[in-house]
Amino acid sequence: MTTDSEINRYHVRAGEGQSGARLDVFLAQAVPGLSRSWLKKLITKGHVTCDAIPVKDPACRVKSGQSFHILAPEQEEVAPKPQDIHLHIVYEDDQLIIVNKPAGLVVHPAPGNPDRTLVNALLAHCGESLSGIGDIERPGIVHRLDKDTSGLMIAAKTNTAHTALAKQFASHSMERAYLAVVRGVLSPPQGEIGGNIGRNPKNRKKMAILPRGGKPALTRYSLIRPLGKSKPQVSSLVECRPATGRTHQIRVHMMKLGHPLVGDRLYGRAWCPVGIPDNAATAITAFKRQALHATMIAFKHPTSSKKLKFEQEIPLDMNELIFYLDNI
Repeated sequence: MTTDSEINRYHVRAGEGQSGARLDVFLAQAVPGLSRSWLKKLITKGHVTCDAIPVKDPACRVKSGQSFHILAPEQEEVAPKPQDIHLHIVYEDDQLIIVNKPAGLVVHPAPGNPDRTLVNALLAHCGESLSGIGDIERPGIVHRLDKDTSGLMIAAKTNTAHTALAKQFASHSMERAYLAVVRGVLSPPQGEIGGNIGRNPKNRKKMAILPRGGKPALTRYSLIRPLGKSKPQVSSLVECRPATGRTHQIRVHMMKLGHPLVGDRLYGRAWCPVGIPDNAATAITAFKRQALHATMIAFKHPTSSKKLKFEQEIPLDMNELIFYLDNI
């Protein structure tokens, strides 16, 4: 590695034993002064080039002999500040905390959401005990839920807990169940769907099942019951159990099955059954988030190894949606 410290330029060449490594991981190991999270931002912003061509995918695989040039301005990472935001705490001990995240709450600071996140709330509640093993912007966060998905989330309060919980999540031994309201009625009523998930090449805000690249994803699903009095029913309540944890996984998989989540404007257009009473139509069209709730989580306690299981009922807004769909 060569460096020009005045303008923060770095030149890194991949050796024989580094072929196949993720670009962000390789660069973080090669340039100790730059964190992986900061390198991810530099890569996505086009500040990392190979043969004078920007490489904008942090997950792309390095090949032996490739040379990378990094233009790195001073790091702008700022640790999030504690903010007094109400938390619905389901369980807490000296190692971890489990919260019931409401829809609309962003998990951690990011561009467009610099504060008023779950992390800010956790910092205010847990103080210095929150695990610092993760990204500076995501202390304690083991897994995430989309902004508009409600339900159970774990955060680690110690580095020991963070490491142990992250291993369970990565090995898929952490059990999770979600309840979803989807369009149509699944047939067959249960099954599984897989395929590699990655960024949609036509819309970077969306994920998609890709023929090449991406990461393996698997969701098992089962029909709980159709919703509605008329036949055929136009929607149903479904349980989804993701075996992996990819971004937007359940939303992508349900769309691929032809049953997008009600309220999901990103993966399914605005929807309302025709010929229904005005009050029901108003309630359904007013539901502005994906109808998805993390209802169960089970795992081994990071220090005692005791099996813990927590469940959380569907929130009021989804219950109201189900009520109106069930009565049309």
